[in-house]
Amino acid sequence: MKVDKTKCMYCGSCVGTCPENAIFLEETSIVFNDELCIKCGLCEKVCPVGAITMG
Repeated sequence: MKVDKTKCMYCGSCVGTCPENAIFLEETSIVFNDELCIKCGLCEKVCPVGAITMG
């Protein structure tokens, strides 16, 4: 997963949709836990600004 920090609004949509709780919202960034991520792509689909890409 890659996050374009210039686009990310830190809205938390991706955090709420992740079935494995692999995404965490910190004060000024989004953190992905690659060990928990199953690469389902839901976070990419729900991001309202297209800041998340599978990569």
